[in-house]
Amino acid sequence: MAARIDRRIGFIGGGNMAEAIIRGLLDAGLSLASEILVSDTRRERLTHLCGSFGVEAAESNAACATASDIVILAVKPQHMGAVLEGLSGAGAAGKLVISIAAGVTTAAIERALGRTAVVRVMPNTPSLIGEGMSIWARGSAVGEGDAEYVRCILRALGKEIEVEEKLINAATAVSGSGPAYVFYLLEAMEKAGEELGFTAAQALTVATQTLIGAARLVESSGQRPEELRRRVTSAGGTTAAAVKVLDENDVKKSLIAAIKAAGARAEELSGI
Repeated sequence: MAARIDRRIGFIGGGNMAEAIIRGLLDAGLSLASEILVSDTRRERLTHLCGSFGVEAAESNAACATASDIVILAVKPQHMGAVLEGLSGAGAAGKLVISIAAGVTTAAIERALGRTAVVRVMPNTPSLIGEGMSIWARGSAVGEGDAEYVRCILRALGKEIEVEEKLINAATAVSGSGPAYVFYLLEAMEKAGEELGFTAAQALTVATQTLIGAARLVESSGQRPEELRRRVTSAGGTTAAAVKVLDENDVKKSLIAAIKAAGARAEELSGI
């Protein structure tokens, strides 16, 4: 078990990702429920989080920030302007602020809150089950001590990688939107399984476990995906027949183009 963070953590926004972080912190023993505050305009979310995890509800965003050492901004990008305006001069200055709002730069948050250590994170939905990939960048005032707090928090959700902020939009394209690409592939494998005679339940189980097993094999073997693919692709065999169709239809090229399109859209949305 990792050492406790021993800091009061305030969540502004109590949606699914905030809930995932809270669960991860508590399950890993990094925080006590009494050290976590949540502010949300939706009363039902506060009731759910307080009832499920024993955390405390804050009266307002400003009260949450003032009472916390680490402030996690877990609101939608379109709400960030109003949230930051409400926090300006309300006690967030000088604290560690972690934002998981897509498209909002550390510089924009620093301008709104004054001299603040700001970190920008792009998580993804597998964080909801502790299997996430979080990619993060630090702002100009973030020291190594604050960075270590960030690492501890994000490791409770899965894996984390620190990058320069200019790569956050690429992170959005590859890992942020990445689960959707896997689901898309899973849909196709499931449908093919049904058309080949499996029941719907069987097809989903077979396809899902195949993807999970293949990903874990890449992780554990230390070999690159193309090496593993070649090992299971015998000339004239069934896998070779499938790969031939994929290549003829430029599937790899299409996937690369799709991910680049997501990156371009992320840049448009962030105003870069």
